[in-house]
Amino acid sequence: MNRIAVALCALPVFHAAPLFAQRTAAAAGPEWWRGGGVCYEVFVRSFYDSDGDGIGDLRGLIEKLDYINDGNPREQRDLGASCIWLMPVAQSTSYHGYDVTNYYQVERAYGTTRDFQQFMAEARRRGIRVIVDLVPNHVSSEHPYFRSALLDAASPYRDWFVWSPTVRPASGWEAPVWHRAPTRDEYYYGLFWSGMPDLNLGNPAVTAELKGVARFWLGEMGVDGFRVDAARHLFEGEHGEWKHVPATHHWLRDYAAYIRRIAPDAFTIGEVWDSVEAILPYYPDQLDAYFMFDVGDAIIDAARTGSGRGLVASVQRVQRELPRRRWASFLRNHDQTRTLTDLRGDVGRARLAASLLLTLPGIPFVYYGEEIGMTGSKSDGDPRLRTPMHWARRPGVGFTSGTAWEPLHPDSFTANVEAQEADPASLLNHYRRLIHVRTANPALAAGDFVPLESAEDAAVAYLRRVEEQTVLVVANLGTRRLARVTLFSADAVLPAGRYAARPLLGGVREATLGVGTDGRPRDWTPAPALEPLELSVLELSRSN
Repeated sequence: MNRIAVALCALPVFHAAPLFAQRTAAAAGPEWWRGGGVCYEVFVRSFYDSDGDGIGDLRGLIEKLDYINDGNPREQRDLGASCIWLMPVAQSTSYHGYDVTNYYQVERAYGTTRDFQQFMAEARRRGIRVIVDLVPNHVSSEHPYFRSALLDAASPYRDWFVWSPTVRPASGWEAPVWHRAPTRDEYYYGLFWSGMPDLNLGNPAVTAELKGVARFWLGEMGVDGFRVDAARHLFEGEHGEWKHVPATHHWLRDYAAYIRRIAPDAFTIGEVWDSVEAILPYYPDQLDAYFMFDVGDAIIDAARTGSGRGLVASVQRVQRELPRRRWASFLRNHDQTRTLTDLRGDVGRARLAASLLLTLPGIPFVYYGEEIGMTGSKSDGDPRLRTPMHWARRPGVGFTSGTAWEPLHPDSFTANVEAQEADPASLLNHYRRLIHVRTANPALAAGDFVPLESAEDAAVAYLRRVEEQTVLVVANLGTRRLARVTLFSADAVLPAGRYAARPLLGGVREATLGVGTDGRPRDWTPAPALEPLELSVLELSRSN
């Protein structure tokens, strides 16, 4: 990092080496993220308010860590997530934090550096990994570097941003991307809006600064990795291209390699909101993983329509074309209409969507509140997707003793943790069972995906398979009871013999299934009937 940057940010002296050593020593080993754990996305502002000001904070998050994972694998009173993704926690001018004013300071409304370090210590004590949002594409228009560049044409930060004497076209982007500077007859580039000027990542000084940011959060703050925001937008093309520019791949490759050098066990995952075809060029040697929006959409669509053919095809394609266990699955995130709203309030379909998510391949991410059926529509604006967590049946729903920063949804007194805690059939307890079953079974956590066939369009079935374990997942995606559903495969999938099927999850009871000498299942009927919107998981053990 250059000396000017250090002076302006008033950074503490780095002590990276011993902190990295401490973090690595606490790790279960390299590539911990391949082990099948579930990651829980948290918006600190909306999770739990410890001081009554209506804004969630780090001390509140610490108080609620046992809800996410209490560190005791023998009990299942917690959610069981082994990773937390924190939406931005650096200082910012906005409620959401994606317009950073100081990468090296914790957002004041959330607490202090000491609070964050205490949070990390408590998370580590419970075996929870923590990744934080990193925003390399842009900063706030109130960032001191941009203010300097805006006010002084001779500023050393002038070339940290992108300027033009005229407005240039942006191919296919609806909103304005060139914004008139208030001080001179010129324009600056800000893809998302005027309050977020894009950084000029082609300037080596900017890249050096962002490497310093990574070093700070991995070293001083002890995090386990980053979710890289807006990863497809890092460079503008010569003809107004705003995504997937070749320079973006070069930059990500260099940046990820730097992170691996200084913290070999760190995890990086990118937001590339696009199709599988568009994401393919981001492999094999850039970030560790990327979110698969296609798979999330396919799960929601299967739960909504009652047909699994599109879902199976989507997962097969991802498994065929992407490196194994280097992609993330999810239902919805902070930018999308929540699952229950998308499924028109049908809790049964929301349960089914969760069941599919947590029995399919990928690194599963769960957005806070999805496990209790929180609602929110994109059409109402992003803040309505990020409302405070519903903890209890009382004013402020247990989130705050004051007035919440964002009004609550009308269902907050019914869709809350307290209401669902004691109900074994609740959506919350369903998520808990699913996550604990996934974590305890290597085949679900990291196994191959082997689809099976059925004559029933509403039935979907697949094997999850590793060397030491095979499980069968079978689901009825429809709303009518299916009697004697038969499963088969055109391909060899298992060694010949008889298999005892022991239930791990769901209503299907024990069964015996046969595999012919050609390795193909022979008329598998795992249950007399499959109930509507039900998914069951059975462990297969060869008996001869």
